[in-house]
Amino acid sequence: MTTKFIPSPLNEDEAPRALLPQGWPRPRGYANGMTARGRLVVTGGVVGWNVMGDFPDGFVAQARQTFRNIVDILAEGGAEPKHLVRLTWYITDIDAYTENLREMGRAYRETIGPHFPAMAVVQVVRLVEKAAMIEVEATAVVPE
Repeated sequence: MTTKFIPSPLNEDEAPRALLPQGWPRPRGYANGMTARGRLVVTGGVVGWNVMGDFPDGFVAQARQTFRNIVDILAEGGAEPKHLVRLTWYITDIDAYTENLREMGRAYRETIGPHFPAMAVVQVVRLVEKAAMIEVEATAVVPE
């Protein structure tokens, strides 16, 4: 089976690239896999609190803040959202996630942009931060 690259909005020499095995349908809103070369920048589990430690009300609002927090952490490591190769989402309510996919997609694109790395969503019983509805781990690779 031959694997092909999904075209990236960036120059192929600068950006991580999505992988699409031959014959597979193109995924919507994520990549099956990624390839990249460079310096690794990772986050821990990032939740949707603000700098005061307060959580906004609602699943989408927390997701939007989580995305902003990821962007800020990446910037500290010299990375940008275009360098993301992996996002793992831990959520407490799969129904809240699926019922808000359109709004989640809008929040994602407005914060992260049109870059869709490999992603996984896992429902959990609870997160360490009791008020958190979503926690995301991110991995980025910055070309050197």
